[in-house]
Amino acid sequence: MNKEQLYQLCLSFIEQRIQTAETALTQAREASNDDTKSSAGDKYETSREMMQQDIDRNKRLLMDAEENRKVLEAVRNTPPSDQIRGGSLVYTNQGIFYISISAGQLQIEGKTVFGISSASPIGKLMMGKKKGDDFSFNGKQYIIESFA
Repeated sequence: MNKEQLYQLCLSFIEQRIQTAETALTQAREASNDDTKSSAGDKYETSREMMQQDIDRNKRLLMDAEENRKVLEAVRNTPPSDQIRGGSLVYTNQGIFYISISAGQLQIEGKTVFGISSASPIGKLMMGKKKGDDFSFNGKQYIIESFA
C-alpha cells in the first residue's frame, strides 16, 4: 500500500461527489425551468422557492467537493518529514489514517485506511506528532507506530 494508491482512491471518491452534485444541479435547474405558473399563485411561488433552495444546496455541495479536490491535490506529493502533516500515511495501534480529505473508510490491499482531514478532530490531534507520540481521542489511546 502506498500513498499514491490512497490518493487515487480519494480522488475517485471526490470525483464521484462532484459528478453527483453536478447531475443534481442540472436536474434542479431543468425542473425549475420546466415549471410553469399555475393558477394557484402561492403554490407556484412555494414550488419555485423550494427549487431555488435545491439549486443553492447543490451549488454548495459542488463547491465543497471542488475545494476538497484542491486540498487533495495540495497534499499529493508532500516530501518526507519528521512530523505528521497533510499527506501523511499514519500507522497507529488503533488503525491506519491517510491525512488528506474526509473520505471515510478506504479499502486497499485487504486493509481499511481512514481518509481524514487535517481539520477533523482526530486529524488535528495527529498533526505535528512524531513516531512514538500518543494522544487520546473518544476514550481511546492512540500511539503513533510509524508514518510516511
